[in-house]
Amino acid sequence: MPIVTIQVTREGHTPGANAVTAEEKKQLIEGASKLLLDVLNKPLDTTFVVIQEVDMDNWGVGGMTVPEYRRHKQAKQS
Repeated sequence: MPIVTIQVTREGHTPGANAVTAEEKKQLIEGASKLLLDVLNKPLDTTFVVIQEVDMDNWGVGGMTVPEYRRHKQAKQS
């Protein structure tokens, strides 16, 4: 019984969105489940997928929170 945990930042792909959409979550669950079926032959009905959305201030990369990192990266490109 595999359990897959997917962590994503709490933001959307469209301006003003602050979460992953239900359709995007559905696709993540289907994709992860199919991957385990294809690679490890794990049945879909025994594969559990958990999606955790994390506030961007609680996610860090490069020693900075995601918003800080993105501002820093954008400033370097300008």
